[in-house]
Amino acid sequence: MSHDTYELKAVARERVGKGSSRELRRNGLIPAVIYGDKQAPISISINTNEITKRIHAGGFMTTVATIDVDGQKIRVLPKDYQLDVVRDFTMHVDFLRVSANSQVSVQVPVHFVNEEKSAIKTGAVLNIVRHEVELHCPASDIPEFITVDLAGLKVGDAVHISAVKLPKGVTPVIGDRDFTIATIVAPAAGVAEEEAPEA
Repeated sequence: MSHDTYELKAVARERVGKGSSRELRRNGLIPAVIYGDKQAPISISINTNEITKRIHAGGFMTTVATIDVDGQKIRVLPKDYQLDVVRDFTMHVDFLRVSANSQVSVQVPVHFVNEEKSAIKTGAVLNIVRHEVELHCPASDIPEFITVDLAGLKVGDAVHISAVKLPKGVTPVIGDRDFTIATIVAPAAGVAEEEAPEA
């Protein structure tokens, strides 16, 4: 289902605050925090290159990892990270502690298949309302993506969450309505093309 798990080495931090964070970054490390699972938060520092590689590899926010904090191994799910807006440099990461039976909420990407078997083949346009869907799922079984089958869809059709086959134990966070993921619409140039012969 989800990406392969991985392990990161980290060191517990006693000093927190802007000064110590700047010092960490000068030394090739970034500040991070592990929280949740009814335990006290732990401030840690992690190798910048290692974490940046993981973020850019894709699936970072949907992959459970193990962080080795001075010999103590903690299973976590990344919940947030901040990048420097100018240099695209990782500034900070928040990790949520998870256990084997933890339920988590994650944004899962949507993949579309069979475009060639829908009205898109004849010029219609796929209007994506949600590129990601927030799902409740077991931390040990997070879907890498969900698949939307477009086969047979015509202009004016919409794909709702109820049409998507979700894995066992996975439910949408929005449970009070059958929300739209995408619609098939006529191309903006469609009308102009029909009028062309009169000119």
